[in-house]
Amino acid sequence: MIVDAGPLILDSENLNSRLWALIKRAAERGDDLHTTHPVLAQVWREPARQANLSRALPSFYIHPFDESVGVGLRLADSGTSDVVDAHLAIVAESLGTFILTTDHEDMSQLNARFERY
Repeated sequence: MIVDAGPLILDSENLNSRLWALIKRAAERGDDLHTTHPVLAQVWREPARQANLSRALPSFYIHPFDESVGVGLRLADSGTSDVVDAHLAIVAESLGTFILTTDHEDMSQLNARFERY
């Protein structure tokens, strides 16, 4: 699973949230959790108030933004403009996994596999 900004914005600070349950379950099963540097750039705003987000990050493999040509092509093919979402779609495809997201419409337009959060 690769996590988009929406779930992190909504629930990373709520330890009793669905997101934290997913993080705990993945850790127990040895499943990999992923996100990207651009997603973290969208989410990271006030470190002093994001202690639980900081605590969650070691559970994630954080992918760099190194697919610029592929992202541009995906945006052109889909007629969309969200670079972060297109990058997530490409990384998810390369990993053979789905995106946990609140951006259902955008991910559908990008033809990405996703699960609604």
